[in-house]
Amino acid sequence: MGNEKMADGLRKGLASYGDAGFSLFLRKAFIKAMGYSDDALNRPIVGITNTFSDYNPCHGNVPQIIEAVKRGVMLSGAMPMVFPTISIAESFSHPTSMYLRNLMAMDTEEMIRAQPMDSVIVIGGCDKTLPAQIMAALSADLPTVVIPVGPMVVGHHKGEVLGACTDCRRLWGKYRAGEIDEVEIEAVNGRLAPSVGTCMVMGTASTMACITETLGLSLPMSATIPAPHAERFRSAEASGRVAAAMAKAKGPRPSEFLTAASFRNAQVVLQAIGGSTNGLIHLTAIANRTKHRIDLEGFDKLGREVPVLIDLKPSGEHYMEHFHHAGGVPKLMAQLGDLIDLDARTIEGKTLRDVVAGAEDVPGQDAIRPRTNPIKPEGAMAVLHGNLAPRGAVIKHSAASPKLLQHTGRAVVFESVEDMTARVDDPELDVNADDVLVLRNAGPKGAPGMPEAGYLPIPRKLARAGIKDMVRISDARMSGTAFGTIVLHITPESAVGGPLALVRNGDMIRLDVAKRSIDLLVDAAELDKRRAALPAPTTPDWAKRGYAHLFNETILQADEGCDFDFMRGEGK
Repeated sequence: MGNEKMADGLRKGLASYGDAGFSLFLRKAFIKAMGYSDDALNRPIVGITNTFSDYNPCHGNVPQIIEAVKRGVMLSGAMPMVFPTISIAESFSHPTSMYLRNLMAMDTEEMIRAQPMDSVIVIGGCDKTLPAQIMAALSADLPTVVIPVGPMVVGHHKGEVLGACTDCRRLWGKYRAGEIDEVEIEAVNGRLAPSVGTCMVMGTASTMACITETLGLSLPMSATIPAPHAERFRSAEASGRVAAAMAKAKGPRPSEFLTAASFRNAQVVLQAIGGSTNGLIHLTAIANRTKHRIDLEGFDKLGREVPVLIDLKPSGEHYMEHFHHAGGVPKLMAQLGDLIDLDARTIEGKTLRDVVAGAEDVPGQDAIRPRTNPIKPEGAMAVLHGNLAPRGAVIKHSAASPKLLQHTGRAVVFESVEDMTARVDDPELDVNADDVLVLRNAGPKGAPGMPEAGYLPIPRKLARAGIKDMVRISDARMSGTAFGTIVLHITPESAVGGPLALVRNGDMIRLDVAKRSIDLLVDAAELDKRRAALPAPTTPDWAKRGYAHLFNETILQADEGCDFDFMRGEGK
């Protein structure tokens, strides 16, 4: 591998045939079958990932993005080479897209390493794709430009603006409660997602796009441009030009400009946008691919200092296109002022100070609030600890009911997602509005893949009685588009013997968000007795072979980003 750093273009990372000259001769002979000229083959190479699939409507504009990127690369005198990786779509991945995130990260990293390219463009958007691609890019450490596919445009129903998927959940809740009928829910179904692209609320996709832009890995405004807009393709062309310049200059590589300050900025923005709780797991996994780390205590502390400034569902009222037209992430960073370290750099070699200086001022807009008039005085998320969550749990208190943020209630325990599905709507279920719904065996190993099952439905008999929120706790995740008083990512998870495994029906649980605590009100001696009675862990049937086996053997907990233990910075 010794001469690989020196070589570029087609000479980079030659296939091993024992004779480097022959390897290059063979490579050129075969690639000429594609009809390329010597001139084309002598240029610096920009690799471009293709994550399009018929199963992935979020990435429906990727073919157009690729065309625009290639145009930008070629106009700058470099050679674009498109290559496929796996495509993950949120609602089409069984058992959950999170189960496949690390596979996509491995696929992307290995293809960047295996094929000759001087810089790479990764195109992603759907919840797990941007994190997977950034994890890969930081590990491969090749000059990288990230292009988010962009949010879809808003829908309309009966004069109301609709957004996938906060309104999916809200209106499905109404349907479950009997407030709207079969005909109306069908009409809504055709209007929630009016175009390709990612959810147009502050779900995980939008959250990760904003984090990517804050880290300086994508061009300014790229997080918010709607997927079908012409501006999205102009931004892609510009991204191609930047990637070509990086290919020629051999930099900057992510390791050269991502600093501790860059990751702190990402955490500030995550709190200020009312971001998805998933964003914290992904950012942790991304940081762990570098020498930087996300400290949960530090993240919680930032949450007390950083207000929510973006008025977007589920924490507010607007949608991504309104955030975009109000000035996007550059304008948000301008409003955050000294909370952002403006010396952090970007792929263009600029500082965030340059980006903020170019932010648009839009008179009268109310999607991006000033610090003097925030949506919420504190950040989106808090980190809780206690005897139920020794290594932490997360609550998105910006989308919770204020009256439930300090609450003690009786545990109603569901053993698994299947158990919950079978029993939550049973009229005989012993449950009232003050109880705490508990879901276990839904974590990284337990489920597997830590599905977005933490948004437990309100039991139907309570929903029909008008109950809109209850305290719900689990070792699962939830969609960033969801709302409610929901404690997630309880670590360690129940499947590895975490305290959640010890909870019994009728136990009292106390949540106190102001004190950042979540506790099971059962004495330590009783908990020790229950712990001793837990069955010994075994390899489940689903994990006997293949990727499932690799996953079960090496998956880390939420506080370490749910990466594989051997994929972090230095490996195992």
